[in-house]
Amino acid sequence: MEWNLRTCARKGHATYRPDEPDLAARLRAETAVGVAWRCLRCGDFTVGEPAGAGPADEAPVLLRGRALRDAMVLRLLALERLVRAVLLVLIGYAILQFRHSQAQAEDLFDRALPAAKPLANVLHLDLDSSPTVTHLRHLVYTQPKTLLLVAVLMFGYAAIQVAEGAGLWLLKRWGEYFAVVATSIFLPLEVYELTEHVTWLRVAALAINIAAVVYLVASKRLFGVRGGHAAFEAERHSMSLLEVDAAAEVPPAVDREPDLEPAAKSGPAS
Repeated sequence: MEWNLRTCARKGHATYRPDEPDLAARLRAETAVGVAWRCLRCGDFTVGEPAGAGPADEAPVLLRGRALRDAMVLRLLALERLVRAVLLVLIGYAILQFRHSQAQAEDLFDRALPAAKPLANVLHLDLDSSPTVTHLRHLVYTQPKTLLLVAVLMFGYAAIQVAEGAGLWLLKRWGEYFAVVATSIFLPLEVYELTEHVTWLRVAALAINIAAVVYLVASKRLFGVRGGHAAFEAERHSMSLLEVDAAAEVPPAVDREPDLEPAAKSGPAS
């Protein structure tokens, strides 16, 4: 998939006129319908005035190629965090509702468990030793004050997930730091849960979180890795000039629709 073209189709071309005459001449082209400028993101020419102008080293730093793919990864992580936040809010709300009718919930649980056993036997499920049933039993018979604390913790964890998701979706550096710290804090708990009972869901969640931490630290140079913040900022600053140079090195896109007048003067092709 051509991410550069896809992004330009959604956001529009990013044209820029550098103050340096030689670079400006390489980014500018005369066409039959007017002056065209090369897009710094996708490399295609677009007719009209450039979207920006100034020194080459102040050209906008655009997400191109690998950077666009990195942005996609971060936003997938952000969506996962936001979905998790919604689930936590729903669980917290259910706990609060359950807290106000604990007696009815206990009665419902005591009647539902025996009623479900015939079906569980057909499916070869042992409800008496099921970890899910055990957790539900503890939750049902928990004191209301404890349930309130559990609900508050659920909402707090959901708020952390929302902050992570927002920072990652907006591609903010503070969001990357926040995501790494918040995710790392809960890794020991996820490992402990696996020591109690191994499920594919828990294994997958742990693998995703570890991969996310490693990816963010390495690719975004967090916590001093690969030169740290100074190297990250230096890379971002140098990319502006590199964007202009890289775009200027691409053969002009207008060659796809050349001006035929000079060819006509030289006579028919042999």
